[in-house]
Amino acid sequence: MLDHSALEESQTMFPVLNKRLCAGLTAGVLMLSAGGFAPLAAQEIPNDFTAIVREKIPAVVAITTRQIIQDQATLNDLLSPFYGRGLGPPQPRVREALGSGFVISPDGYIVTNNHVVADASEIHVVFSDKETLPARLVGRDAATDLAVLKIDPRPDMTTTACGDSDAVQPGAWTIAIGSPFGLGGTVTVGVLSARSRDINAGPYDDFLQTDASINRGNSGGPLFNARGEVIGVNTAIVSPTGGSIGIGFAVPSRTARNIVDQLIRTGRIERGFIGVRLQEITPSIAEALGIPDSKGALVASVEPGSPAEQAGIQAGDVITRFNGKDIQNVHDLTLAAASQTPGTKTTLTRNRGGSQQEIALTIGQRNDEEQQTGAVPKSETADTRLGLSLSPIPDEARQQLGLQPDITGVFVQEVAPNGLAAENGIQPGDVIVSANNRNVTRPSDIQAEWAKSRQQNRPILFRINRQGQSLFVAVAMAKS
Repeated sequence: MLDHSALEESQTMFPVLNKRLCAGLTAGVLMLSAGGFAPLAAQEIPNDFTAIVREKIPAVVAITTRQIIQDQATLNDLLSPFYGRGLGPPQPRVREALGSGFVISPDGYIVTNNHVVADASEIHVVFSDKETLPARLVGRDAATDLAVLKIDPRPDMTTTACGDSDAVQPGAWTIAIGSPFGLGGTVTVGVLSARSRDINAGPYDDFLQTDASINRGNSGGPLFNARGEVIGVNTAIVSPTGGSIGIGFAVPSRTARNIVDQLIRTGRIERGFIGVRLQEITPSIAEALGIPDSKGALVASVEPGSPAEQAGIQAGDVITRFNGKDIQNVHDLTLAAASQTPGTKTTLTRNRGGSQQEIALTIGQRNDEEQQTGAVPKSETADTRLGLSLSPIPDEARQQLGLQPDITGVFVQEVAPNGLAAENGIQPGDVIVSANNRNVTRPSDIQAEWAKSRQQNRPILFRINRQGQSLFVAVAMAKS
């Protein structure tokens, strides 16, 4: 069972990394870099990690969130007809959750996981000395499960330093610090088990795997190397019981530094886009195409007007290199294209009819989850939020769900528990084809129709494609 490691519904538990940050956003980062953490020799085994832990624990925080949930129907509503009068207004419920995070700059920026803070009405951070401060959501990215918070800085606030996740090899020491099950300042040590893990959590999976114990509540906490530098953001575990079995995953600092920098600068994410629908190459397809092996990504279709079409890419081409790196499969190309800045000029190598050719291409912009990256608008209350994380239909989803190329719509990535969408039966993996009988292709189309429905005080009508079957779902605002 794949489990994000936030502790949810807890009523009893105690509650970059980018070029700018890595270079020393602050004197604090530079001080840590100069603090004497010398590189360890390849086979050197340290006596302990007490110096690192002593330096880093003040920069690691527990994150507590509260979500106010207004039920659509309560027991009072059901009993009022029998008593002839209401028994009082519906009482909202409060859901509390716990996660971890870490300070990346003296001006108060904190990194955590998106699933720790998504849909939260209130966010607080708790430092190792028990001081609690309110936090503001700067931005979040559901696709990589990262979020950035901002607090009013404390005097002489300890910060973390960025490490190079690409330089860490399997077998290297890793140190996780966080608040598992509410136990703040918990330290676990292990090794890096593997890199570049795809755990099917999203289209941009590229996780570090570690056997340092990660449990519920560790989500969003830092994974350090033996120098005390952050090389990952702890995010998920595989567990049949909900506890650690030594298989944990962290977003690498290489990914985090890019996402965090964009969220701090603009509150939203820009991803590269080339405009192709891709397909894995099976041995039989490779034989039919006359290519020696199954390496590369097969172009199933090309979007009209896209950068790929302008560069001359056609269905049936096999892309074997992108921006100077070999492409082994669809996932490699998806990551490589998304990591490019829109407007960047790059090259790719295609195999067409057994002939290799290098062509130039200008990266376009992918409009992923534009409504999900920034802070939740304060004007929206719990009974007016749909509770959906949306994106254009990923190529991988088309293949897995068997969607025809002519199917357009918006892909449901996540559904907030107890939200309006969940209460009306919308599920992750659904494709919303239309809203109020209007075809939709972008998350902003659904936002616009939901706003109209709210203004007119009527439900929004979705037509959904679910595993090839079409159905209608109406979602109304909760009635107080």
